[in-house]
Amino acid sequence: PVTCPPHTPIGAALEAMQRHGIGSMIVVDQDRRPLGIFTLHDLLSRVALPQRGLSEPIERVMTRTLTTLPPHATAYEAALTMVRHGIRHVLVVDSGELLGIVSERDLFSLQRVSMRQLSQDIRSADSLESLQQLSEEVRKLAQSMLVQGVAAEQLTQFIASLNDLLTQRAIDLEARGADLAPIRWCWLALGSEGRLEQTLSTDQDNGIIFEVPDGTKAHAVRERLLPFAQRINLALDRCGFPLCRGDIMAGNPQWCLSTEEWRGKFAAWIDSGSPEALLHGSIFFDFRPLHGETRLALELRQWLLARASANRRFLHQMAENALRNRPPLGFFRDFAVEASGEYRNTIDLKMNGATLFVDAARILSLQTQVPATNTAERLRRSAQALHIPREEVEAWVDAFYYIQRLRLEHQHQRILEGLAPNNRLNPYGLNRLERRVLKEALKQARSLQARLALEYQVSGLAGWASI
Repeated sequence: PVTCPPHTPIGAALEAMQRHGIGSMIVVDQDRRPLGIFTLHDLLSRVALPQRGLSEPIERVMTRTLTTLPPHATAYEAALTMVRHGIRHVLVVDSGELLGIVSERDLFSLQRVSMRQLSQDIRSADSLESLQQLSEEVRKLAQSMLVQGVAAEQLTQFIASLNDLLTQRAIDLEARGADLAPIRWCWLALGSEGRLEQTLSTDQDNGIIFEVPDGTKAHAVRERLLPFAQRINLALDRCGFPLCRGDIMAGNPQWCLSTEEWRGKFAAWIDSGSPEALLHGSIFFDFRPLHGETRLALELRQWLLARASANRRFLHQMAENALRNRPPLGFFRDFAVEASGEYRNTIDLKMNGATLFVDAARILSLQTQVPATNTAERLRRSAQALHIPREEVEAWVDAFYYIQRLRLEHQHQRILEGLAPNNRLNPYGLNRLERRVLKEALKQARSLQARLALEYQVSGLAGWASI
């Protein structure tokens, strides 16, 4: 990296930037610890427009807020950081010392669409019409990255991060005309969005948590929030996120609740363990804050983890329910496909594939009080707490993302054919190697379920790993 000390004149720094053909200068102290960064954007906004003298020290005009990553971070982490923060450069730092710099150009020189630019365009969109166009760009970019071979773990997080930005901007646009003061509220992402695992085909799952101001009733606050939430749901629908067919959306009074009401819902589900409660748990326990008072969601998460982990009976019921959904592996053929009907000769990659890992990870995270919502992160962190060997966990994670990759590729192919994307795949349409890997991935799901059955002593299922 090209660097300079903080007392360097602005003019000298610009000459060095021109000489090296770079768009940024990193300001470091005598121990090569980064103090700031000076970019062409800083030149325009802090030097040219204010008409500052080029003899002034660069430390007066540099950007002091730095985004850094360690040298072992992956390129995708750098790209994701740029998308989330809307920046062009990430510094590589080890033990406080500057080692290098990664620019957007380095990462996306072969990309036709700039992810950072797309994220910036979403942040600055001033109308719903603009967001509609940008949502289409997000889908195009996701499909382009899929074709280029970006791994499923990274791709689903990119999709989720950009969709987060779209949702946040839609909320901002609707909030401009809403008089919600002094209500403190938080928009919750649920389901696959809450887990950062959205694919090319996803509908809305969301809710709202709010505080009740002193002297006010929850129903009165809800009446003010509902029209606002319903407008957001309709806006997201126009941006390509269909309304939830089960009406699990913030615009539904059932899911626009105060902190106490959410706790009441969760407590009732945990205490009853009914089939409906277990179904709701599979959706609502994956919530994460997306916009507003993040604290409300984080406090609810802490409360939920403490309440659920203390109720072993409920976790046992969740495990029993999850283990009823078995991998579609056959005894005489590789796969147990649908025998008849519309989906004849197919398996459901979502329900009988990815969901096997998602459900198990959720239960283990509740048991071990891991606050993460992402399936891979839940598996890794829960396994650490349960002293499960790392190689066993990574096999589960790799299998999960292989199935996710197949889902994405299948959905992409249907889109190319002008068909609605779904998760129904004929495994015998795969080549021999792909079929073998899919079978092994489903065996890993069976191994994970065997671990779950053993952990919760679900009779008749703990021996699956040896099948």
